[in-house]
Amino acid sequence: MVVTGGSGFIGTNLVEHFHRNGWDVRNFDIAPPRNAEHHHLWTPMDILHRPRLVAGIRDFAPSIVLHFAARTDLRERRNLGGYASNIDGVCNLIDAVRLSSTVELVVVASSQLVCPLGYIPHDDYDYRPTTLYGQSKVLTERLVRLADLDAAWTIVRPTSVWGPWFDAPFRDLFRRIARGSYFHPGGPVVWKQWGFVGNTVFQIRRIVDAARAKVDRKTLYLAEYEPVELYAFVDMVRHALGGKPIRKLPGRVLRAAALAGDVARKLGWQNPPLSTFRYRNMVQNETQDTGPIRDIAGPLPFSLEDGIELTVEWLSADSTRR
Repeated sequence: MVVTGGSGFIGTNLVEHFHRNGWDVRNFDIAPPRNAEHHHLWTPMDILHRPRLVAGIRDFAPSIVLHFAARTDLRERRNLGGYASNIDGVCNLIDAVRLSSTVELVVVASSQLVCPLGYIPHDDYDYRPTTLYGQSKVLTERLVRLADLDAAWTIVRPTSVWGPWFDAPFRDLFRRIARGSYFHPGGPVVWKQWGFVGNTVFQIRRIVDAARAKVDRKTLYLAEYEPVELYAFVDMVRHALGGKPIRKLPGRVLRAAALAGDVARKLGWQNPPLSTFRYRNMVQNETQDTGPIRDIAGPLPFSLEDGIELTVEWLSADSTRR
């Protein structure tokens, strides 16, 4: 198995799961592994370098490719070319799979941001991206659909995923809750259908194990099967971290703070505590149709409480390592 982007958040968890379960796993990533124990599984690889990627797939000869290499931030505002990994890199991967005689299944990571948060698409081709990143992932999907690969393929759209080895924005959220600097917006109840990474990996494993006809040419959202009320989620995290009770602030106050964060970002602060984009996410319902992945994966192994406990344990161990 090859995991492209195996040094990223979800990729690190995929490499760990399959390696621990006896698979011969190779991480193709331009960056070194987040988990130092995975260093021997890493092949430095830039997916924008077509000849090296083709040669790497040919030489390792995997039967499964999990393609999670991508640029995933939302900072690019003007040039779609800034997301070349999500476009040209996918073209290179398609060529590498075409030229391989061993690949049987390719799982390609897209994103729920091919549509606005809270929007339930009518079908797999109902695209409504609102960011350049979302546009780049639309192109990712279109390239895969048009490739007419002999290998089976599945497109997965992870929702917002959190858990061990995560980074911004969820790591920042957990830290702010721990410090008591997270303020919850007052107003209507907000529902989030996020995904604990252990369950996301489980769902991908079930795709890999499924009969090819059941997953071939499917587009699947990866998330918990039931949404959670946002305040209930952050309060559970607060309790697990031993933090102070979470305070609620009027929406107008948080909107003002978000605008200040926008100004700070323009002045060079890369990751202010709040921005207009983050505020909108906080007050926007985020749900998707998880029926298709539930039919394939069945019950998930981790409850919400399990996921939060494991994440807090990892955060504590990670702070000790640092």
